[in-house]
Amino acid sequence: MARSFLLVLLFCPLILRGVEPSRPNILWITSEDNSPYLGCYGDPNARTPHLDQLASEGLRYVNAYSSAPVCSVARSTLITGMNAPTLGLHNHRSSVGVPAAVVYYPQLFRQAGYYCTNNSKTDYNMSINGRRAGWKDVGWHASGKKAHYRNRKKGQPFFAVFNTTLSHEGQTTDQAYGGRKASNPSQRILPPRQVPLGVIAPFHPDTPEIRENWSRYYDNMHLMDKWVGEQLRELEASGAAENTIVFYFSDHGGALPRGKRNIHDTGTRVPLIIRFPEKWKHLAPKSLNDTGIIDQLVAFVDFPAAAANLCGLKIPDIWEGKPFLGPNARERDFVYLYRGRMDERYDTVRAIRTKWQLYVRNFSPHRPLGQAYTYPFRVLASMGSWYEAFKAGKCNEIQSRYWKPRGGIEFYNTAYDPLQLHDAFREQPGKEFEATLQSLRRLDVESTKTGGNGFTSAEEALRGKLLEPGARDTGLVPEGLTQRLSADSTIYEHVNALPAEEWEEVCSVALKASIATVGDAADLLRSMKSESATVRYWAATGALVAGREAASLKAGLIDLLVDPAPDVRVVAAEALGHHGESARILPVLVKVVHDGNVYESLAAANALEALGRDGVVPMDRIKSVMPEKIRGEGARVVEAIEKIR
Repeated sequence: MARSFLLVLLFCPLILRGVEPSRPNILWITSEDNSPYLGCYGDPNARTPHLDQLASEGLRYVNAYSSAPVCSVARSTLITGMNAPTLGLHNHRSSVGVPAAVVYYPQLFRQAGYYCTNNSKTDYNMSINGRRAGWKDVGWHASGKKAHYRNRKKGQPFFAVFNTTLSHEGQTTDQAYGGRKASNPSQRILPPRQVPLGVIAPFHPDTPEIRENWSRYYDNMHLMDKWVGEQLRELEASGAAENTIVFYFSDHGGALPRGKRNIHDTGTRVPLIIRFPEKWKHLAPKSLNDTGIIDQLVAFVDFPAAAANLCGLKIPDIWEGKPFLGPNARERDFVYLYRGRMDERYDTVRAIRTKWQLYVRNFSPHRPLGQAYTYPFRVLASMGSWYEAFKAGKCNEIQSRYWKPRGGIEFYNTAYDPLQLHDAFREQPGKEFEATLQSLRRLDVESTKTGGNGFTSAEEALRGKLLEPGARDTGLVPEGLTQRLSADSTIYEHVNALPAEEWEEVCSVALKASIATVGDAADLLRSMKSESATVRYWAATGALVAGREAASLKAGLIDLLVDPAPDVRVVAAEALGHHGESARILPVLVKVVHDGNVYESLAAANALEALGRDGVVPMDRIKSVMPEKIRGEGARVVEAIEKIR
């Protein structure tokens, strides 16, 4: 009997340790709105000693992406372990019903015995039980400023998140920055006059406001780093560091204009540092030449799967992410990037990012990157300064692009164009460019493969994500129509229940619309008669993109002014406005503003404003018909018309 007890002690050392967890703790330290402006990522102007030290003790990922360039969409991706458009969570600050089968990572860890705390941002786009999801809905034990792993039971493993807003774009205002005089560096990290042109991005003009914003931002990054140091010291003092795997990352890129909200690396590439304590280093991947650098592609959709795999938990079948850490870790060939509505502005964009290339599909090429977003114009002096320089003709061609309509496709060779300034797709020789466009149009119609163009594999990967069985990209359904189609279920369930042929038609027409010309008129006219409201929506969008030259589409667009779907009416009306039909279409748009659901109303308000900004209808005329009070985000459109001219 004594011998049996001794064997138990020898072969079950965890019994001797008693209170020591058999699984690692997970600590996520997160900041907001910052690209890798850190010393450990090679930024010579950054003063970030604590994160630099963390990187020296751990692994530094150089190809980490937030999946989306805005907080709520990125955080919705993280909390669900699924790409936000799969569930319909791609529009900023929305509230969308999701299937009961969705598994939130705090639930998974909680069921495995972990104490799960969030300190303290949630910002999820799901609707649960008819209201926007809160922290209890997703499984946290505690959330808020007092939520802390020290409140767990003795010996209980933890999963804890701590978040700071010190690097958020809103922290550059006079009020926010000036209100921190006691904590700001005694001397500027980078005084405005000393901000080098290497910091002022080539897409920004050199103005005093832009220099001041960059200067303040480096101070804010220093304060953020100091806060990270406090979290790390607290972990050490708790005695839990030796059993805790630490992640540091930001929620997306930023924060100055053309960072946050944009699909390029300046909006989606994030710092990711992971430190493994000695006890768990056998789970760490091998870095490049033992430098601590990992060049593997990872995205937010992968983070929950990676954490679960590290802790020995079964990854839910519904999750879309790949576990890039732990046993049987998996690598990906590309990451899928997405954006939808940001505040009051619609702009549907999807992208495929490989290690060396960025392929972008702009489904709203008639809108500029730099739409009149009221919030950044309010909090970033650099936004207004850049816009004024553009209007005054003081911006060069690269700086002016932000304020102009785009092409439907962008393609960048990021190895030598890290800021994505030179669109290799449009810089092809003329005949090759036209041949490529024609091959892509054939692909849309015939689903045949093209080859030899460098970006064709990315086009096929993007098409595959749009069509993926069981994970179709619901972002191709306009937001107002989404609310109608999901009245009795969820948009995820609705879209994935559609016949394959119907969803293929939606994707094909949407892809065609993004690069539509007058040569596509016959196909677009046929699609305007589709039984699918989503197909009709994209056919009308194609007419808007094709422009005035596609006069043969007028009759079809006029028919769509009485379409049962208000979203279809809105885009048809805007397209007809470019054909001189303002008297016919203004009452249609105003009626949708009044009578449509909140998202249809917003789309109509955007269309009215766009007609004024494009010079199609005098802005005074737009002001005279635009309702003074509009529900939801529509109020910001009215504000923009008055304040951003």
